[in-house]
Amino acid sequence: MTLTPGARNAAFAFAVAIALPFIGHNGAFTNFLADAGAFVLLALGLNIVVGFAGLLDLGYAAFFAIGSYAFAMLASPQFGIHLPFWVLLFVASGIAAVFGILLGAPTLRLRGDYLAIVTLGFGEIVPQTFLNLSQFTGGPNGIGSLDQPVFFGLRFGFDVLPYYFLILALIALAVWVANNLRQSRLGRAWMAIREDELAAAHMGINTTTTKLAAFAMGASFSGLAGCAYASKLQLVSPDQFGFNVSVFILAMLVLGGMGNIPGVILGSVLLSALDRFLLPQGTNLLHGFAHALPSGAFSNALGRVDLTNSRFLIYGVILVLMMLFRPEGLIPSGQRKAELHSADLDARAAAAEGELYSEAIR
Repeated sequence: MTLTPGARNAAFAFAVAIALPFIGHNGAFTNFLADAGAFVLLALGLNIVVGFAGLLDLGYAAFFAIGSYAFAMLASPQFGIHLPFWVLLFVASGIAAVFGILLGAPTLRLRGDYLAIVTLGFGEIVPQTFLNLSQFTGGPNGIGSLDQPVFFGLRFGFDVLPYYFLILALIALAVWVANNLRQSRLGRAWMAIREDELAAAHMGINTTTTKLAAFAMGASFSGLAGCAYASKLQLVSPDQFGFNVSVFILAMLVLGGMGNIPGVILGSVLLSALDRFLLPQGTNLLHGFAHALPSGAFSNALGRVDLTNSRFLIYGVILVLMMLFRPEGLIPSGQRKAELHSADLDARAAAAEGELYSEAIR
């Protein structure tokens, strides 16, 4: 059996991902990997909506919340319901997909700024709903003591390693599904709508069902991530699903490369590492440097710097720099790169044609 270069790269990447926890031998490192994996799963779902179909969604964290709360309500003492985790994975994904359709239905005629505003509103409504329906959701305290997954009689417990492998398996499933969707007729219809919705409609594409399918598929990935993430934390609360989470996931796509699965994964890992590892470590280094300096105004000011409080400033700078110097992302899709640099390609072709014409005259 001969593997394609893409399949070989994917197999190598997953082999490295499986080995990483055993290289680190550190619970905090494994916990970081599991959290980063959950955001990779979220970014893969948002990539379907934004990268494939071109539908700007600024409220994607709402589906993350719906998946998490679906698991919490059906696998906790909150209502005395304790359904198996493996069943709830599909239930949470399905509930999130239904809400994706409910969001998509009233936005079918909207694009661009108007669609972004509607999805932004939806992303704010969902956490506020969970916050205020305290008799069902626990209000600001959320729902705790969630059931732990059991795999062939083995309870996951509080060890993060099985959760990491669970999320890794979900990522493998998501990559396989997203890659097949991109190459399918539905995926080509998404890309046609992204390029020109009116032309796509005239070509016979049913834009209504195609856009609803994009919202549903993206939301289902988020529901999977929400279920796995809530089971790992053993707690859900409304403050985990604010607008900043939606922006964080969207920044992962912009950094890695919208529409390209390897780029999305790379962007997710890099921003997760920046958020959970590099900024706290950078703050510690600055504080250590401040202690080593002679006492004074500069060392006192340096000792009070906390880079983690400036994370969104840093994300904003990264996004601005990406838009200025590499708008297609770190690993762009070939199609998007051609779109963004079509003017350069046309200029090069014209220059080459001019040179040939000059040589012919001589």
